[in-house]
Amino acid sequence: MIDLQRHFLFRKILKYIKKYDTIIIARHIGADPDALGSQFALREIIKNKYPNKEVYAVGNPSSRFRFMGELDKIDDVLYDNSLLIVLDTPDIKRIDINNFDSYKNIVKIDHHPVIDEYANIEIVDDGSSSTCQLILEFVFSNNLKINDSIAKNLYLGIVSDTGRFMHDYTSFKTFELVTKLLKKTNIDFTSLYEPLYMRPLSEVRFQGYIFENMTVTENGVGYIKITDDLLKEFNVDTASAGNIISELKCINEIIIWAFLTEDKKNNLIRVNIRSRGPVINEMVSKYGGGGHKFASGARLSDWDLASDLVDDLDNLALEYNKNNSK
Repeated sequence: MIDLQRHFLFRKILKYIKKYDTIIIARHIGADPDALGSQFALREIIKNKYPNKEVYAVGNPSSRFRFMGELDKIDDVLYDNSLLIVLDTPDIKRIDINNFDSYKNIVKIDHHPVIDEYANIEIVDDGSSSTCQLILEFVFSNNLKINDSIAKNLYLGIVSDTGRFMHDYTSFKTFELVTKLLKKTNIDFTSLYEPLYMRPLSEVRFQGYIFENMTVTENGVGYIKITDDLLKEFNVDTASAGNIISELKCINEIIIWAFLTEDKKNNLIRVNIRSRGPVINEMVSKYGGGGHKFASGARLSDWDLASDLVDDLDNLALEYNKNNSK
């Protein structure tokens, strides 16, 4: 059944796109496959529909996901009379673009709970598995053409954000849209997994260290503090923890798990948190972070705050266990 309000908004966005000769597509800092996949796919979708438009996908590159596509470099003054489309980003401070305040014409498409309302047109659905799923809806709602490269990027984003269709936000609609995508393009989707999930041996050994050395509280919170010295010892970077965190989903004794990673370059502590029961995003917002109910993160200024956050997670787990003891 068609969601008529969503259908109307997708049509409205296409009309908005038609009005502008220059379109910039941005997403959040620390790009992941959903952010990049939606960004690269939408750039190509628009170029296919309107070949004469200038369309740019911007932001800092990710060496880990370079196989998905190449980003554009733009002149900072391109905000004049252009349209900015922001994908997969709930708050202004995490948009990976310069001079955001100079843009007057903005569209937002996102699947995170709302933090900031900053666009002229916003489609936000925190029940959607991914922003790539929303872009796929946008394509089908407007009867737009889709080719193999668009399909591959959207598929990669959906697969990544759903954890290969294992996470809670995977829905009937997710499978329905992906099935339609595969029928239309017949892409070899199994070949996409290798570049997405291949990892260096150093990261696998780092994962072994985490499993061996993480602390697990009585209430079921697993956590580990990853120092800069430890990253150097295993020859991995700060992004490696994020690549590993989903591996802890199926451990009986753990219901919340957190990686606290020192980022010396930016002088902060990166926190990645996952849950298979307690809702964590509301508590994490207390520390300036956010995300989904069962997958959130934050950036902290010091280890003392990180310890406070772990204590709050443990209290959250305690309350959850009390309420679900039966």
